[in-house]
Amino acid sequence: MTELFTFKVGEASPANTFFAIWMAKSAGFYQANGLELEIVPVVGGRESGPDLESGRIHLMHIGMSSVVRANALGGNLVTIGSLSNIIRNTMFTAPGVKTAADLKGKIVGISSVGSETDPTTTLALKKIGLTRRDVTIKEIGVQRLTAVRTGEVAASLMGEPYRSQAFALGLDAIVDLYADRTPWLYSGLVVHRDFLKTHREAVLRFMRGTVEGNYLAVSDEKRAKAVMAKELSLSDPKINDVSYANFRSETPLNAESTREGAKNIIDVVAGADASHNVDDYLDNSVYEELRAEGFFDAMKKKYGGR
Repeated sequence: MTELFTFKVGEASPANTFFAIWMAKSAGFYQANGLELEIVPVVGGRESGPDLESGRIHLMHIGMSSVVRANALGGNLVTIGSLSNIIRNTMFTAPGVKTAADLKGKIVGISSVGSETDPTTTLALKKIGLTRRDVTIKEIGVQRLTAVRTGEVAASLMGEPYRSQAFALGLDAIVDLYADRTPWLYSGLVVHRDFLKTHREAVLRFMRGTVEGNYLAVSDEKRAKAVMAKELSLSDPKINDVSYANFRSETPLNAESTREGAKNIIDVVAGADASHNVDDYLDNSVYEELRAEGFFDAMKKKYGGR
């Protein structure tokens, strides 16, 4: 029996945007492609570059803003695919915080510097006439729902399943970026360019497994919901239903990235001295190779579309 290649994927925060990977792992798709998938808990954001550079992980599930930031500091990261091409966050406020005036001077929580909650918080504040200078930004990790409920922070952005949980708890949404459907490489699949060069076949195998995970999850709702409830520790079937529906409607089945989403991130994140060339941060060659070999057509034939 051929020995499996251990492929390490960084997970910064449990979310339904990671679901294709969980689904593929539970179905044995990575092993079928010659990989032993290892999910490694990571900080994300500013740590993505060092973790990928050192080989602690081989691929990071994170938005492209982290790629822009890392490369501005001398990194060599690249987004090769996406599991979400729009912003899927809503900003909720603590009890007693109803307006922009209430929020001014208060603490706004993000998961970590350089994570997608960082630049998208800037966008959310702009929507209500505020800037980062009007609030205090604080890193609070993944427990943003608890931090808002208890008043540890006055506001924070949340995606699924925390978004649905926040609505169910009656928290106020002051900005809904998800409703705006802003193009954004919000949940990318990121590697170091050197790793892509030296281990391209492993990356292709990972992408085949992940894409098949998407197709299986969309075609087998019952099985998918069971996996989602387990991985996200969802005991409320209603929250699980909403989180699955959000995944099903918004996830690009073939893990394709959009240049428009990349461009929006560059415009917000890249400084004057950084490259504003999309190709310095995005490499669609893996997607194109899978398309050319007929892999996506085979998946559609096997599972159907949405």
